[in-house]
Amino acid sequence: MKLGMVIDLLKCVGCNSCTVACRGENGTPPGVSFHKIKKYEVGKYPEAKMKFLPMPCMHCQNAPCLKVCPTGATYRETDGRILIDYDKCIGCRACMIACPFDSRHFIWELSNYYENCGPTPFETVKFASFTEGTVAKCTFCGERLKRGEQPACVETCIGLARTFGDLDDPNSEVSRLIVEHGGKQFRKELGTDPCVFYIKG
Repeated sequence: MKLGMVIDLLKCVGCNSCTVACRGENGTPPGVSFHKIKKYEVGKYPEAKMKFLPMPCMHCQNAPCLKVCPTGATYRETDGRILIDYDKCIGCRACMIACPFDSRHFIWELSNYYENCGPTPFETVKFASFTEGTVAKCTFCGERLKRGEQPACVETCIGLARTFGDLDDPNSEVSRLIVEHGGKQFRKELGTDPCVFYIKG
């Protein structure tokens, strides 16, 4: 099994609901977002328009972050996802330098979202998953996967631009979309073999 995602760029409207859903699901500290959307302009006036490039962690099969981790904190799960063992992470940030997609984030501090008050119940629960001085990243919503659910960004996408599944299964929806629409990996020339594919861009 090799879990991955297909993102239809024609259906993405840049609403950032995926970014918000990701933050809500993972409870990331202020300043930390596991999912971002790059915005860029194409064409010339009067026909210029905005385009959007959603950027979750690519969960690369030839992951540079995996190779440079000195403690083995970064590892590959049996389903192909690249994860971090926070108990082993020493915060050296070599993985952040190695990642060409800016998908990793250093947890400087676990400060509350609202100043001059204690942590909210939400922060109390979610911040327990993080450790200051370590690196964190997208897991394709591992806890949701255990419950048989889709990643939060997939479930919340208003444009239905995302499809998630097993890239090793030729009959899966993700495999079908990649074949039918010529799915492309972002910066394929780097040789990292990402598990996120883009179509119709």
